[in-house]
Amino acid sequence: MTGRPKIRCAIYTRKSSEDGLEQEFNSLDAQHEACAAYVASQRHEGWKLLPERYNDGGLSGGTLERHALQRLLDEIDAGRINMVVVYKIDRLTRSLADFSKLVERLEKANCSFVSVTQAFNTSSSMGRLTLNVLLSFAQFEREVTTERIRDKIAASKKKGFWMGGNLPLGYDRHPDQTTRTLVINKDEAETVLRLFTLYAEHGCLRRVAEIAAAEGLRSKRRVFAKGKTSGDHLLSRGQIYYLLRNPVYLGQIRHKEKIWPGQHPAIIEDDLWNRVQSRMRTASTRGRSSSNEPGAVNDIGAWLTGKLRDETGDRLTPTHTTRVGRRLRYYVSNRLISGGKDPAGWRLPAPLLEKTVLDVMAKHLTEAAHTHIGCCWSPMQAQPKRRTCWSWTSLRGWQTKAAASAPAFSSQLSCCAVASSSTSMARPWPGCSAFPQTNCRPICCR
Repeated sequence: MTGRPKIRCAIYTRKSSEDGLEQEFNSLDAQHEACAAYVASQRHEGWKLLPERYNDGGLSGGTLERHALQRLLDEIDAGRINMVVVYKIDRLTRSLADFSKLVERLEKANCSFVSVTQAFNTSSSMGRLTLNVLLSFAQFEREVTTERIRDKIAASKKKGFWMGGNLPLGYDRHPDQTTRTLVINKDEAETVLRLFTLYAEHGCLRRVAEIAAAEGLRSKRRVFAKGKTSGDHLLSRGQIYYLLRNPVYLGQIRHKEKIWPGQHPAIIEDDLWNRVQSRMRTASTRGRSSSNEPGAVNDIGAWLTGKLRDETGDRLTPTHTTRVGRRLRYYVSNRLISGGKDPAGWRLPAPLLEKTVLDVMAKHLTEAAHTHIGCCWSPMQAQPKRRTCWSWTSLRGWQTKAAASAPAFSSQLSCCAVASSSTSMARPWPGCSAFPQTNCRPICCR
């Protein structure tokens, strides 16, 4: 007589916050102890507890990107685990969508799981139904909690409290952890005041960044809980721009599009703040080209953005400067934008570069158009011989001209056809399907 097949069991535990994890017997230990007792009670069914522990401390159940969970799933995929034991189903996941993915993955590996406090397992259809219901409520609870936290943050900011995030240069957290406000860091506040003063004087981010670098003005140094540090480097133009626009230095708190009076002291006086904001608004609008010269931006902006890289593979980013009242545009290697200094970095005049690209495109399309003639006619014209012919000749605009035998061209077109230059037999033009027929305009008669 053969015994029951062994069911290899693994226990998974999770706690959302790190509070209390430093204790000798914490929440993860309590979960593991309860699960181990349950596995022991099922020994007569062939259950055997594996020694490996899978603990995720301080991680949310709203995502599957958890180190211990991923190790557990790898072991399941390898066929080394037959049963996953959890204290409660929400320890595994709080997302119904994620749960569906987990169940599919477990079923593929011939693995089940059981919740010791909710008296069901996924080896039966009733257990799976109960599980879906419980997970729906768990996800609902998580969404309600998220909304409640979001509302609390909005209400607290409306009262002027600092609700966390990266500390701005010039401020530190209040030494009393229960007080949600900021206190001035005097050394950093001098840096902030210097940056505002420089911009009020020069009105140019590039010039301010150059002076700040020469004076050794640096970003805030941040030290994280595990000893990791960041910041403490020369300020880039982007960082300076964000700093100059941040109302926290005026003693205010921003929440989305609204600004409220803050509980913390201001670093910048109203007069200096207003002068800086006025100069920034002027700099953002002055020198904008409205001409029709090749390469003018007009309404389409820097249209080569994201399409260009220098010889090192670095992306070319659009930027501008103002000289003698003129706004000059460039495409610059991204490493130079972020404050780096590299003699090999590119700085190309935008109008000339854009005109060159336009000329190449126009030449290519003109050469392609030489082999085709398109014909379009109005719905009021019964005979195809009354037609207007076209070809794409330039990117600089649409040019129209009626054929000698055609009447005045109608703006309402119902047909487009294309004929090869080597034959007079017309065929439907494939490109017409991409445009409404009423907008199929002629360009130029050949």
